[in-house]
Amino acid sequence: MPEAQKVTVEVAGRRLAVSNLDKVLYPATETTKGEVLHYYAQVAPTLLRHLGRRPVTRIRWPHGVEGPSFFEKNLPSGVPSWLPRVTLSSHGRDASAHPDRDSVTYPLVLDLADLTYLVNLASLELHVHQWQVDDDGAPRPPDRLVIDLDPGTGAGLEECARVALWARPLLADMGLTRLVPVTSGSKGMQVYAALPGTHDADDIRALAQALAQEMTAAHPDLVVWKMTKSLRPGKVLLDWSQNTAAKTTVCPYSLRGKAAPYVAAPRTWDEVEQGAAGRRFEQLLMDQVLERVAEHGDLAAELFPGG
Repeated sequence: MPEAQKVTVEVAGRRLAVSNLDKVLYPATETTKGEVLHYYAQVAPTLLRHLGRRPVTRIRWPHGVEGPSFFEKNLPSGVPSWLPRVTLSSHGRDASAHPDRDSVTYPLVLDLADLTYLVNLASLELHVHQWQVDDDGAPRPPDRLVIDLDPGTGAGLEECARVALWARPLLADMGLTRLVPVTSGSKGMQVYAALPGTHDADDIRALAQALAQEMTAAHPDLVVWKMTKSLRPGKVLLDWSQNTAAKTTVCPYSLRGKAAPYVAAPRTWDEVEQGAAGRRFEQLLMDQVLERVAEHGDLAAELFPGG
């Protein structure tokens, strides 16, 4: 097997070897690894804010999206010593005192060098918790609530948009007014709500579950809160469980490992209203997202204090 072609680049003050830049990772669009690295470099000033100090779970496609993939939580072997990391128990608690006991050492992605290193390993998808770690590596209370809208067979983004609009005033009634809709880059979408960071994850999960149950009762023809597959055709699952401390959700601005380089893309509420009315509302590709960031900035800025 020929040795992988490598190029040395300087990124955020570090020299990194990136390889196989011409390798096609998305055959349907002939999108190469070099183009993927370029996307992440261009979107990094926006994406890094959303990654924050959140442990990052990656999904890797070493041979492109038509090949096998795997989830990776732990740091891979051979990782450089400068890459930030945090050791947590499998339940999300600080495990630095006993790292050998049911623990995971996650990377943190704090600058472009960290991001480039992981993306060079064909980490197309970046998934994060709804909480960050403090400077000592201990989990903080969640600073976001997320409702994940997953359409069953026969439903799609139009139905998700309708459910998102129903959820919006209910979240506002709970005092959650800094809300951001995000099309997932896959089938459905998410609605994020900024939190003050004063409640633990169990409380937030219970709040999301109660919201899902309330919406199912109000709209039983379209919303379901249980994951039972037989209940889901033609309906939208309001997945409250993404707020469980151990769960992760794809990070806004992350690529997805789908047939084409779609992105988990923040949207405007006007776009969601158009989608709910049956007008054009589609998942966005990486070039479209870069154009939107250049024109509008971060459409998910509401998730941060001060917007």
